[in-house]
Amino acid sequence: MNWAGFAAAEPGLAGTVEARFGAYPHHVLATLRKDGSPRTAGLEVRFLTGELWLGMMPDSLKALDLRRDPRFALQANPGDGTGMGGGDVRIAGRAVEVEDPRTKAGYVREVEPPEPFHLFRTELTEVVRTRVEDDKYLVAEIWQPGRPLRTVRRA
Repeated sequence: MNWAGFAAAEPGLAGTVEARFGAYPHHVLATLRKDGSPRTAGLEVRFLTGELWLGMMPDSLKALDLRRDPRFALQANPGDGTGMGGGDVRIAGRAVEVEDPRTKAGYVREVEPPEPFHLFRTELTEVVRTRVEDDKYLVAEIWQPGRPLRTVRRA
């Protein structure tokens, strides 16, 4: 499912997630290396035309990782801490590289990235928001395609 599908299914959570990613320009992307171990790297993300886009420099290790194995996890920059601005949010899914010149040109018009670049659109497999409620409970909202939003509270 793309970002627009998720936003239609869970508009409240989608708005919170977009706000958290919009609060800071740099976030943390986790990919898988050739040997299967995790790699983390900084990344800017964009929510445009109903998609969550990942843009990367040519032949960056994270782009090469995603070409080999499209699974990723994306953690929003917590800034001064997860108590501010809606909690801690993360997204998992698959990144699909976009080669279509018209799609890339539309992205360039909106974002003005350094060229050349790799562009990936995302297919979401999970969105999670974690926050503290009433200074007492850890609350996790977990969304996965085809399932209802699940909320877990721990004291």
